[in-house]
Amino acid sequence: MSRIGRTPIVIPAGVTVNIKDNLVEVKGPLGALSRTIANPDVKAQVIDGKVVVTRDNEQKETKAAHGLYRMLIANMVEGVSKGFAKSLVINGVGYKAAVQGDKLVLSVGYSHNVELEAPQGIKVETASPTEIVVKGIDKEAVGQFAATIKAIRKPEPYHGYGIRYKDETIIRKEGKAAGKK
Repeated sequence: MSRIGRTPIVIPAGVTVNIKDNLVEVKGPLGALSRTIANPDVKAQVIDGKVVVTRDNEQKETKAAHGLYRMLIANMVEGVSKGFAKSLVINGVGYKAAVQGDKLVLSVGYSHNVELEAPQGIKVETASPTEIVVKGIDKEAVGQFAATIKAIRKPEPYHGYGIRYKDETIIRKEGKAAGKK
């Protein structure tokens, strides 16, 4: 069996997991999430306060789905109990971000400000004018919205100007070597 797929998911205090047919519903202090297990060969059940994911056969697709759905359910449990956050940093002269209501307004070197509306369930904060924090209970939605923000102005390799993840390092290129005779 898959090492990831066979590891049981411990349900923390305050979190409830209901599994009916192939629908997994997770409720916790931060909210509720649900997901349907699309592969009929992968089954999930709650045993002794843990979620156990099993598979019916050893086909390659079923093995892959086994580990996938185990991690998706684990992310749901972690999301409703702790939540997820992604931090982005803006680097550039005059580049800044601000939150106005439920919209994120970015001034990143274009002739106009870029306004992004946060999806439902996602909260956007600006710790400083150059730092953005995306929070939510759904790991996929948090990561996708952070990637959407980053795609507005990708970091360029010469000065590092643009929007990047806080833990990301930009590999810098050397500039022109003119006048070095």
